[in-house]
Amino acid sequence: MKLLEGKVAVVTGAARGIGKAIALKFASEGANVAFTDLNVDDNFKNTEKEINDLGVTGKGYVSNAANFEDTANVVSQIVKDFGRIDILVNNAGITRDGLMLRMSEQQWDMVINVNLKSAFNFIHAVAPVMVKQRSGSIINMASVVGVSGNAGQANYSASKAGMIGLAKSIAKELGPRGIRANAIAPGFIITDMTNALSDEVKEGWAKQIPLRRGGTPEDVANVALFLASDLAGYVSGQVIHCCGAMNC
Repeated sequence: MKLLEGKVAVVTGAARGIGKAIALKFASEGANVAFTDLNVDDNFKNTEKEINDLGVTGKGYVSNAANFEDTANVVSQIVKDFGRIDILVNNAGITRDGLMLRMSEQQWDMVINVNLKSAFNFIHAVAPVMVKQRSGSIINMASVVGVSGNAGQANYSASKAGMIGLAKSIAKELGPRGIRANAIAPGFIITDMTNALSDEVKEGWAKQIPLRRGGTPEDVANVALFLASDLAGYVSGQVIHCCGAMNC
């Protein structure tokens, strides 16, 4: 039997990158997958098709995860379409890097809203469904810089530290209802975002990583699969680093 057979997962920001890898990993293990992203584009359509090609039901929803009302509406529609929600992965995220003395209020607000407020929005909307079921797994996508900090990323680091604190708090609040909450802290993961960096920068990163390579979206998806499944039935309130021993 597959690890997520018959379960319904919601993955935010999943038209590409880590979110897409998680959605496909869940689908390959038997989960029906609802995913969200800001716009319908080729990536959105391809992700939806690839999920369905794995023999499960996959459906994409256009949603601004940073908007409270929009999130409530899309979660309501997902419940109507799928009947339940067993897994929530808060993956939506952006970067707007800059040194603190040069960072604008807009750069700060955008990152906090998309990365952190979106997780609050989705947990707020999904929690009543999971409470009624008396089961569920919530996974927040944090980052190693949410633990260690990083120059030039005060907004991003703060948002990811918030994701960790949010997961730990929700684990305590909703644990009595059978709901688990954890965070994943990826390190340097090779995605479209990191591919935009110069070879010199990427080589510099690799030298800082004991495993001497960047991670892949699939590396992170494997951790998410563990946390989503019954294999992690007694794992809650934890932060799992997926970083090749970087910053550990």
